[in-house]
Amino acid sequence: MLTKAPRGTNDFLPGEVEKWHYIEEKVRNICKIYGYREVRTPVFEHTELFSRGVGDTTDIVEKEMYTFFDRSQRSISLRPEGTAPTVRAFLEHKLYAEPQPTKLYYLGPMFRYDKPQAGRFRQFHQFGIELFGTDHPAGDAEVIGLAMDFYGSLGLTKLEVRINSVGCPVCRKEHKVKLQEFLQDKLTGLCQNCQGRFDRNPIRILDCKSENCRELTLGAPNTAGCLCENCHNHFHQVQKYLTQIGINYILDESLVRGLDYYTNTAFEIIYQGIGAQSAIGGGGRYNGLVEQIGGQMVPGIGFGLGLERLLMTMEHQRVNIPIEEKMDVFVITLGEKADEAGFTLMSKLRRAGIRADKDYLGKNLKGQLKQANRAATDFCLIIGDDELEKGIAVLKQMESGEQQELKLDAIEEYLITQLRG
Repeated sequence: MLTKAPRGTNDFLPGEVEKWHYIEEKVRNICKIYGYREVRTPVFEHTELFSRGVGDTTDIVEKEMYTFFDRSQRSISLRPEGTAPTVRAFLEHKLYAEPQPTKLYYLGPMFRYDKPQAGRFRQFHQFGIELFGTDHPAGDAEVIGLAMDFYGSLGLTKLEVRINSVGCPVCRKEHKVKLQEFLQDKLTGLCQNCQGRFDRNPIRILDCKSENCRELTLGAPNTAGCLCENCHNHFHQVQKYLTQIGINYILDESLVRGLDYYTNTAFEIIYQGIGAQSAIGGGGRYNGLVEQIGGQMVPGIGFGLGLERLLMTMEHQRVNIPIEEKMDVFVITLGEKADEAGFTLMSKLRRAGIRADKDYLGKNLKGQLKQANRAATDFCLIIGDDELEKGIAVLKQMESGEQQELKLDAIEEYLITQLRG
């Protein structure tokens, strides 16, 4: 059926899309306060970017990417997340040559082939930030603080920040050995994907969504118990900075996140009220990602927040989103000449920044008044052929019902004064 959107996608219609405008405005406001600048990357990239960056043992790359060959037989994938494309843009346009750190944010659709369910869609939208060029623990705290300040600006409460350290490549080697020893006699019980990850990247097993694999990994060695001195000190400092800026957090030693590029700090922001998909955002540090994609060693940290889950959370917490749909003035015309003059006047008002509309269906006075009421307009401007001959119009204040006559050439100035004080 061609009149139905593909499964796992949504249309955002008038009345709903205004909620997105409101959130997007909050995104831009918080990023301006923190000094982050917007970057817009293509919705598709070379597949290698994600297989090298996100990791070829992750669920995203193994099972969830929309990948196809273009007409030149190049493997292309719709972007499943925003960090790898932002890193690619950071390298391609030599932003690393500018004074560091570099602070960027993105806002847009992502694509993953996954089973649609509450809070999980095949086309979804993310707001994310990336902080390049510093390994300072305060940077980790800033990123988490920005996320929580953003949620706070929307009026959300009862959110949990869960943090862990997944260590560095040195730590991970020790953890890998311990984890493989723990899982060795459980290997045949793991799902096929996890069995394939056992030798290549066993930490991915800890992030498996299979209930059976989750049960088999209960009590598995965690990364926190394998941290080297540098990673331990870094994580301790991150916690210290979070405490200083009033961010409450929970240490979650089982938290590993679903992407291969994370090092050191990993975090998730949880709201328990929306069911199984309780993580409404998360991120972490990725000190090796820029190098992995082809650049020099540049530390980085960031997050991605799902906007669909954010809206679900706001709805669950009954957060009011102000939506202003009303018009300033509705032009009512009676007669052919009056209609032409009304159209000209309406266009003039619009150019002055006044929200104006009129009827195009030839309705009578009663019908046009009904249309004005539906538009929740503040004023009606009534022009008939008689008024036109006198060079006036009748201005009706809809709430009070008061009416007055105004000269046509004085209407714009009068309305600006009334509407803008």
